[in-house]
Amino acid sequence: MDQMNVITKKVDVFPMVKYYMDQLGVYGLFAKYVEKPKCCSADPAQVLSVMVANIVCASQPLYKIQQWAADYMDGLSEWDHNASDYNDDQLAKNLDRLFKADRNSFMTELSSNAIDVYLLETNQFHNDSTSITFLGAYENEDPKAVKLKYGFNKDHRPDCKQIVFGLNITADGNVPLSFQLFDGNRTDDTTHIPNWNAIREFLGEQDFIYIADCKLCSQKNLDHIHEHGGTFITIIPKNRSEVKQFYEFLKTNSIEWQYAYETPSSRKKSETIIYNTYEGETSKNGYRIIWVHSSAKEQQDKSRRENRIAKAQTELAELSTRLNQYQLKTKEQIEKAIKEATKSASDLLHIQIIEDKQIVQRQIGPGKPGPNTQYREEETISYRLEWELDHKAIEDLATRDGIFPLITNAHIDAAEVLKAYKNQPFLEKRMYTTKSILKVAPVFLKKPRRIEAMTFLYFIALMIVSLMERNIRKNMAEEKVEKLPILPNGMNTKKPTWNNIKYFFERVHLALIEKEGRIIQATLKGITALHETVLRLLSVSTSAYSTIQDRWWLFNNPASLQISDST
Repeated sequence: MDQMNVITKKVDVFPMVKYYMDQLGVYGLFAKYVEKPKCCSADPAQVLSVMVANIVCASQPLYKIQQWAADYMDGLSEWDHNASDYNDDQLAKNLDRLFKADRNSFMTELSSNAIDVYLLETNQFHNDSTSITFLGAYENEDPKAVKLKYGFNKDHRPDCKQIVFGLNITADGNVPLSFQLFDGNRTDDTTHIPNWNAIREFLGEQDFIYIADCKLCSQKNLDHIHEHGGTFITIIPKNRSEVKQFYEFLKTNSIEWQYAYETPSSRKKSETIIYNTYEGETSKNGYRIIWVHSSAKEQQDKSRRENRIAKAQTELAELSTRLNQYQLKTKEQIEKAIKEATKSASDLLHIQIIEDKQIVQRQIGPGKPGPNTQYREEETISYRLEWELDHKAIEDLATRDGIFPLITNAHIDAAEVLKAYKNQPFLEKRMYTTKSILKVAPVFLKKPRRIEAMTFLYFIALMIVSLMERNIRKNMAEEKVEKLPILPNGMNTKKPTWNNIKYFFERVHLALIEKEGRIIQATLKGITALHETVLRLLSVSTSAYSTIQDRWWLFNNPASLQISDST
């Protein structure tokens, strides 16, 4: 009797990732822009597509991708297709090919596909940048590649080289549509003009609002956008003269705030955040300055100030116990220690160093004291501290609690300006996704050209993750699905993340029955009615799973291997 074997292969979220990649035409773009050598054992477009899928599904270093791919691919029916095509040497060579490709044109077509397929709105773009940190020595041997250099490191590693990763997302679902890499020593304020120009060229128009953090707020940047017909919104740094003058004005004057809107607090479910606005004088160049008051920020500012004061008082109390000893015997030494102890709240405390003088008699010469012993008078000084709150300074500082300034040339209501700017934190979450969920750092590569090519793959992966999160939340809202029980132990989530979805699909697999080296039956296991609901909300066709067969993971869609009784 012929023996039959059961082969189990992973499926999990790979089919939905592949579905999105097929919708975006990722494989076709790789085939179009990445050169395929005449003598090549593996198709570069297929290899690079698998690398993108790996970043989204598992994010493994290059030397582990072959092992990861084997769980999906290797089996008796695979013939000439197996995980050995994805060894680290093969992957590195394809990164070299991708580096030489016209990646700007590739990105333009990819983003255009995303806009067309998913009907993304492009009337607002948010920009931010982060640093990608590298450990070890790197040679900048390729003059065309981005340079790894020392700069302002946002990972708090000034001892490490870095590159600067700038990302642009739409306000519609916070989907990335473009990115740029800069040398590691490039400052953020110099990236905005080339970035805005690139977005304008991509859209073919300047009729969009460009929103960024305070590094955008330089006269050169704002004037460039304004003079070329663009619109901007950004926050004014605290050290600008307009901000200082307004805060001085608040000390002796009151203003009439205008109600803007309110929203439920994301941190405290029982609270509501109320936003008010005030529009006063324009900037020197005539741009609107909109002052915003946030009830949540007011509480945060007050709490931070109280914590700073409490910390400074604790440090002073501890310092008092050590006076007149060791390195705290002189007034200069004590003043230095006070400055260090109260650096967070020195402007809110009145601190006095009190000198206590005492006259003591000291014997002149050695020996035991006697009737003829002579004495001299000496003055000794000891120090103690006294402090109290500077109530006037605290009251003056409290007048600015909850307030921050926005600057814009947009001709829309102040409340709409604020709402547009408040989407900026979602871009920071995308940066978090890049660095944590997709693990863009550290990068396990040594050549800058391969690092640059790999970063391009991370951008594609981030677009896919963002589209999935955008679609499932958008469709939940349209279908009035309040929450989904896809968390561990069947717990609910109102805003599913990619990590939630990965966890929910992790047990989906393909069971194959093999006889005489031939697959005679394939059965998909682990899909429930709830899985089908999630797929619908993700805008993924159920056929991505229901018709799955062996070799389904190939991106060039060849004729599928025929399997009898397949499910």
